[in-house]
Amino acid sequence: MSAPLSAGIITRAESGPDGEWAVRHVPGGSSVKDYRCPGCDQLIPAGVGHVVTWPAGEYGSVEDRRHWHLPCWNARGRRRPGLRRR
Repeated sequence: MSAPLSAGIITRAESGPDGEWAVRHVPGGSSVKDYRCPGCDQLIPAGVGHVVTWPAGEYGSVEDRRHWHLPCWNARGRRRPGLRRR
């Protein structure tokens, strides 16, 4: 059995119309890889602070985590599904 993604790390729970989420802030100095934000489809470069989210209560794998710009995460309920930005 896998340990939950939130094991041993401070993570907060958030509720929204899209469900229950575990949310972890990643300081810029801790970010060592580039990620693609699912909210705006833009790059989150290494060294830029952001949030990592996954379904709350899940014993998920790495595939369940998503890296978001904080403003994109906060605006996710106001965006149309499938909107891709360039």
